[in-house]
Amino acid sequence: MTAHADLSPTLQLAIDLIRRPSVTPIDADCQKLMMQRLGDAGFALEPMRIEDVDNFWATHGKHDGPVLCFAGHTDVVPTGPVQAWQNDPFDALIDENGMLCGRGAADMKGSLAAMLVASERFVADYPDHKGSVAFLITSDEEGPAHHGTKAVIERLAARKERLDWCIVGEPSSTTLVGDVVKNGRRGSLGATLTVRGV
Repeated sequence: MTAHADLSPTLQLAIDLIRRPSVTPIDADCQKLMMQRLGDAGFALEPMRIEDVDNFWATHGKHDGPVLCFAGHTDVVPTGPVQAWQNDPFDALIDENGMLCGRGAADMKGSLAAMLVASERFVADYPDHKGSVAFLITSDEEGPAHHGTKAVIERLAARKERLDWCIVGEPSSTTLVGDVVKNGRRGSLGATLTVRGV
């Protein structure tokens, strides 16, 4: 196992996020950590708690140009029986093959860490960049998803804020993990089923 201090900033942040048990819709201070780092990088921060869901909107740059938004979620699906796991799902371990293991590593705390660290570096290197870099983060994606991204977008639209481009770091693949970039989204379907036996 690699010492935490020897890891890249992206991997360190991913580990810090995974170690927070943010089972939907609980955020477990993942957003607090992200907002602290984005604030330190000069982003304007707007926490948006809607019902029992933590969300935030963060922007950096000029508001008269195009907006590139990184969107994602800090919540993870429930772990199920913890004893069924080889390790504690929130330990964030690096295995013998160098793979980061833990609940949310792929969906999507690893992506959040990559987007945040890349944005920190970008705004440090280009403080007067054109347009805006933004983050729209929710803790309501793995559950009902009523008070997360959709609700934040509605608030932004009501005050005439727009998103020109949006990058969602959800894992996608055809053959190998991460081997494709998808344009658009196929949609979602949610249902509650009641099955009655005979």
